[in-house]
Amino acid sequence: MRHTESPRHRHLASPVLEPAAGSHGGSVPGATGAPAGAGTVYGTLAEPDLLLCPTCSAPLTGDTHRDRWLTGGTGRADGRTDREGDGTGLEGSGPGGADTGTGREGIGADRLLAALRASESRFRAAFCDAVIGMALIDAEDRIIEVNPAFAALIGRGVGDLVRTHLHEIIDPEGMPDRLFAELVRGERERFRVEKLLKHREGHTVWSKVTVSLIRDGAGDPLYTLALVEDITEQRRLGDRLEYQALHDPLTRLPNRAYFFERLDAACLAPTDQPGPVAAATAATDERRVGVCYLDIDGFAAINEALGHHIGDQLLIAVATRLRRGFDGRDTHLVARMGGDEFAVLVTDSLGSEQLTELAARILEALERPFDVAGHRLVITASVGVVERSVHETTPTDLVKDADATLYWSKADGRARWTLYDPDRGAHQLTRQLLATSLRPALERGEFTIEYQPLVGLADGAVHGAEALVRWRHPRYGTLSPDRFIPLAEETGAIVPLGTWVLEESCRQARQWLAEFPETETFVSVNLAARQIWDSDIVADVARALERTGLPARLLQLEITESALLGPGGRPLQALQALADMGVRIAIDDFGTGYSNLAYLSRLPVHVLKLDGTFIEGFREPAPTDRPGRPELGARRSDADEQIVGAMVQLAHTLGLTVTAEGIESAAQAERLRLTGCDTAQGWYFARPGEAELVAAILREGRPALGRR
Repeated sequence: MRHTESPRHRHLASPVLEPAAGSHGGSVPGATGAPAGAGTVYGTLAEPDLLLCPTCSAPLTGDTHRDRWLTGGTGRADGRTDREGDGTGLEGSGPGGADTGTGREGIGADRLLAALRASESRFRAAFCDAVIGMALIDAEDRIIEVNPAFAALIGRGVGDLVRTHLHEIIDPEGMPDRLFAELVRGERERFRVEKLLKHREGHTVWSKVTVSLIRDGAGDPLYTLALVEDITEQRRLGDRLEYQALHDPLTRLPNRAYFFERLDAACLAPTDQPGPVAAATAATDERRVGVCYLDIDGFAAINEALGHHIGDQLLIAVATRLRRGFDGRDTHLVARMGGDEFAVLVTDSLGSEQLTELAARILEALERPFDVAGHRLVITASVGVVERSVHETTPTDLVKDADATLYWSKADGRARWTLYDPDRGAHQLTRQLLATSLRPALERGEFTIEYQPLVGLADGAVHGAEALVRWRHPRYGTLSPDRFIPLAEETGAIVPLGTWVLEESCRQARQWLAEFPETETFVSVNLAARQIWDSDIVADVARALERTGLPARLLQLEITESALLGPGGRPLQALQALADMGVRIAIDDFGTGYSNLAYLSRLPVHVLKLDGTFIEGFREPAPTDRPGRPELGARRSDADEQIVGAMVQLAHTLGLTVTAEGIESAAQAERLRLTGCDTAQGWYFARPGEAELVAAILREGRPALGRR
């Protein structure tokens, strides 16, 4: 049976365990003169005559109810306990029987009162001495009671907070209204939230608030208990850790992770609302985004020459200049992407013109000298620019294309900006796909070799043939060497590919020798510099000659002038060993490299192959066919002819033969013959073709001139 409660006492913080002054026939049990058999009850400080239930702290109303607790009985009219009258003799057998029973009940009441007082003392000590703030709150969100820790947390006194509305202390913004309402209604036991408390001095205090529901004896909501823990230092530490995670420690700029966070947000749809509204919004959304991705030119040289500490100071100075000039607006973000790379993100781009103008201003800003630790440094930068609609890209693709465009700027000469070109990007993608499929293609047998005859200009006979590798790509068709040989050199695939070409070419030359022994047609194979550095080329050549049975004199190896005459002694040692074996050595593209003529006499070289640029002048008519004042093209033709003639004479003086490339007409061939050039190749004689083409020419005895 529940007691009747008045609203004024419903949210008492805790029962007051002082005995109430005796009304209704005397004081409470445990006091002097207390009536025997009285139950343990509590009075209030405000109304001493008002007794509270020890179970639920509710006021005791009604004489029967009150007498039941005062006598310790069960509410029977005669005041006896339920066990009285059971025939056991416990109710006494004479005048003293009742006194004996009443004495036992009085002792039990005293013990109960002492236990409750001890429990209240422990609760009060825990409440007052707790280092965590505690507050009892009524249904109207007003504070009933707080402990000193809570008051100190917000710089207030305990008495000042009683009857204070909770929102005067805790910022109501973002409060979980639904959870709080469920708690008050008794549908939830507790919830936790991090909130800002308003300190008396004006600042705020971050706190972790745990709100729990306190129920009455019948299980109905009575009041709420808030436990408040100061987490300001934890939040500050978390903020510092978050800052460190999203900012570069050297330049204090946002780092790559922060950059991608902003870029991801810029590329998200403007609304997450499902249905036709979102579709209509997306259809009309024309938001664009752009990135200027920049890199300091020659930064590694600064580190090497002046030290990394100077390089770090330069990076800080560059970051400061970029931040002051291009950051600080909602739509612009300057970030350090790593190393000496920076990026400027424009989240609401107006078009590619805005981005290219921004890139030009960045270059101009960085061209001004930097004074770093007593050094006056002048630097340049290369910038890659990408700008497009957010619906046409992803953050990853945008940065990837910006990075690729940056390196296009460097490849085009540095100190410039370059706008992303989709066609060039597709070419780069194709290039990457080819690079990764080179080795598997070799294993699948996708490569083949074509041969172009080397014709003697004096007799018109085929003296040899140059081996030219082709890639029969299943997707892109037949690829010429200039499409994949540079990739093979970069990836190292040139070593196995070169070994395969060498052995196949030697095998074909051995077949020509078997069919046309009197011609002794040699085969000329291009040799990459990396084949010399990354493999034992001498052993590879010896193995190929042994396996195919081709005499060493019928093998010619072509190496570019820059690779042959560059620094280091290993290429020279390898070529000397090959020459000692009887292999012919030819310098390819002669005239475009070092052209160290004094060094040329000491090289193990047999043939000079003139670069095709020297032959371009031979396409003009001969000087005797141009009466009158020679024009610019005629003067160039005369100069080229004299240069070629001088190189031919020099080569012959050194005991070398000369081969010219790119012959396209009979006039060119004749003029080259007059200079003393020994052999030539080009479309005038024959295009590159299958090995049978060379065999057919050898059968005829003379080249099929003019075949195209």
